[in-house]
Amino acid sequence: MSGLVLEAPPRSGRADVVLRVHLGPAGGAVRDAVAAGLRRAGVEPAAGRCEGAVRVAVGRTPGAALDGWPASGGGPLVLVADTLTAAGVRLAVRAGAVAILQSAEATPERLLTAVHAARYGEGRMSYDVLVRLLDRADGEAERGRPTPDSPLTARQKTVLALVAEGHGNADIARELSCSQHTVKNVMYDLMTRLQVRNRAHAVAYGVRTGLI
Repeated sequence: MSGLVLEAPPRSGRADVVLRVHLGPAGGAVRDAVAAGLRRAGVEPAAGRCEGAVRVAVGRTPGAALDGWPASGGGPLVLVADTLTAAGVRLAVRAGAVAILQSAEATPERLLTAVHAARYGEGRMSYDVLVRLLDRADGEAERGRPTPDSPLTARQKTVLALVAEGHGNADIARELSCSQHTVKNVMYDLMTRLQVRNRAHAVAYGVRTGLI
């Protein structure tokens, strides 16, 4: 299925501007829900692609939502995902997302507010998204050092949390914008630090001790 370009009436006071939204081809059921939500908000499909359209990336995770989109260029970016982790939110922000919504909160009204805000350069992130963005963002931890109360670095804790959510190495690599080889190395290092036998043991240890 090809991408969809959507057109909405302008906000009051913006009569000279027509808002256009390019909804990407990926996203499965959540994409269909977002498209339906935009339509319920009064946004109708427009013919063809258009320069400067607000891009709406949709997927199960931020990494999946961004898969297939160019790394740079295009109009402002809104991201909608089923699951948002601290790593996923940081990935979305690095990709240029100015508005981020979890699919469960993507009502027609919030979708329309997000695309309008993106069009006019106004960032929109809910409190929960901001918490995930700032979570465990200590400067020393981000440089790969364990925090004083944890045997793991911030990246190792992020990988362990993603493993606990059921993500495989390929999904984790997309979330963190790294190679699967890097994910394997991080897993090996964290299992060595925790002195556990395998991934399941690592997750059990993390849950039991409050690491995740």
